[in-house]
Amino acid sequence: MILDCHDLKVEWGDEVLFDRVSFLVREHEHIAIVGPNGCGKTTLLSVIMGELRPADGSITRSSDVTVGYLKQYQEDLSDTTIHDHVLHARQDILDMEEELTQMEASFEGLSENELHDAMEKYHSKMHEFDLKGGHSYRSEVVGVLKGLGFTEDDFDKPVERLSGGEKTRVNLAKLLITEPDLLLLDEPINHLDMKSIEWLEGYLSDYRGAIIIVAHDRYFLDKVASTIIDLNFHTGKVYKGNYTEFCRQKDEWLLTMEREYENQQRQIAHEEAVIKKLRQFNREKSIKRAESRVKRLEKIKRIEKIKSDDTDMHLTLTPKLASGKDVLEVEGLAKTFGERTLFYDLDFELHRGEHVAIIGENGTGKTTILKVLNDRIPADAGKVRLGTNVTIAYYDQEQQELNDSKTLYDEVSDAYPDMTETEVRNVLAAFLFTDDEVFQPISTLSGGERGRVSLAKLMLSGANFLILDEPTNHLDMESKEILENAINSYEGTVLYVSHDRYFINQTAERILELRDEGLYNYLGDYDYYLSKRDEPAYQNGHGNNTPSPVNISAQSSDGTSGIFSEANSRPLSGKEDYENQKRLAAEKKKREREIAAVEAEIEDLEARIAEIDEEFLDPDTQKNSARLNELIAIQTRLKTQLDEKYELWDSLNA
Repeated sequence: MILDCHDLKVEWGDEVLFDRVSFLVREHEHIAIVGPNGCGKTTLLSVIMGELRPADGSITRSSDVTVGYLKQYQEDLSDTTIHDHVLHARQDILDMEEELTQMEASFEGLSENELHDAMEKYHSKMHEFDLKGGHSYRSEVVGVLKGLGFTEDDFDKPVERLSGGEKTRVNLAKLLITEPDLLLLDEPINHLDMKSIEWLEGYLSDYRGAIIIVAHDRYFLDKVASTIIDLNFHTGKVYKGNYTEFCRQKDEWLLTMEREYENQQRQIAHEEAVIKKLRQFNREKSIKRAESRVKRLEKIKRIEKIKSDDTDMHLTLTPKLASGKDVLEVEGLAKTFGERTLFYDLDFELHRGEHVAIIGENGTGKTTILKVLNDRIPADAGKVRLGTNVTIAYYDQEQQELNDSKTLYDEVSDAYPDMTETEVRNVLAAFLFTDDEVFQPISTLSGGERGRVSLAKLMLSGANFLILDEPTNHLDMESKEILENAINSYEGTVLYVSHDRYFINQTAERILELRDEGLYNYLGDYDYYLSKRDEPAYQNGHGNNTPSPVNISAQSSDGTSGIFSEANSRPLSGKEDYENQKRLAAEKKKREREIAAVEAEIEDLEARIAEIDEEFLDPDTQKNSARLNELIAIQTRLKTQLDEKYELWDSLNA
């Protein structure tokens, strides 16, 4: 046991953040703390570190346990460079390295006996140096810094000149290098790109110490956490498993608690009705029986109705009018800023009902594509064609669609003038804006609040084509799940940009990766994308890039771009790619049916051959030469058929 938190109670002013929170942290255990915004996740880490005192409860930590703590907001760091700041995280190794160097220098001029004694001390110190990882330490520092997104050109930058996000990454690197027994991480991936997050997932998954993490990235928690502490309902509940398993268990628990509450309410109502009836009889015996039942009812431990700390946001997306089958056709799209080409010659199509995610590294032009589609900025080349009856609703991550000078009420009522005051208030209440909050200016809202206003307008739009730019930014986990459910039940078409991998995995059925100034197409969710992106057909760029000769080229002979399909080494147009993917899916299903049919025939043939083998052993059969010859002929024919079926099975599987 590394840490024991028992019955913790924390207050913030007159408010109780949480009470009766208990959990153990064991060696190698990876724990995530989740819950709605404001429930006390960061506060709990501060309590564990001793920065805040709990109102009640206790924390017991093993005396020899080392602890590392990454805060969300970084204090001023040293005036060294990035590399030196992280390198000196293990000053003990650097001191031993210097000591070994001095010992080596002292060997010269020693007598044979003195040299023997000195060498023994040197080898002992070198063994200790090896055990502490001294020989690999410098390369580990470089590896961690690169893993967290720093290049070698960044290593000599002064730490004091870094942004807050860069300082967070430097401190995270320093903590990982020190390898404490218990690692406390508060939002460690806020300033990491997707590549660095994947690296950190792998690093923490293999981390030998214990970890307690606060993070909002559910895909990250799925990969790293083995235990979830849910800070909700002003208390904490421990679940074993990753985030997905936690969601399943919590849903079951909520359903069980709801049923128990309803059953008890029915029992109470029944008892109260019986008591009322007994009293109406107005007889001595009936009144005594009623009093007895009242006392029994008072002793019942009431089950509280489970209610979340935050009222749920209500989001339903319904198109007013169905679009035609062909929703969007993009041909030859290109955009350049200054001397930098973001993308060129992009071709893709969207069809009614598709839910498609655009992913890629920062700065590749994902948001720019959405802005071009919405006529916010012009393209340098190419055509964008909308299909029949297509109506667009655009969710802008910068919330520039909102008017800062308006109130929440005016923002909605001006956009939908046919709505009554009651209807506008009801919509805003569904997005957690009530009473006088509806009259506050848009300019005073936080990022999350602005996002909720935009989602409210999105719900009212009735559009059949949603274009969303980072829709989960600033949303808590519960709100993200509400948005996911709304999109999954939405019958219209969705095209969105997102860095939220869990959200993509839940809502996307097709992924377009913007890379090498072109699009690569993956017909599946995010897990499917991860399984396919390293295959040869996806490893080559286009345009001025030269494909590796060891890979299948995904570049056409004239160097043009487009959507790259795993089924074809040349770039496909959007329509060709869509039809090709449909054909591949149909062929795969047909082949699977054929394989199943052949396997059934193989089982039948093997069973019939086994029956003949049994008959060969029968004494009566052994005396009947005519029957033996007949069985041999049948078995020979069956074995020939079996060999043919095995060859067919091999070819189908190949």
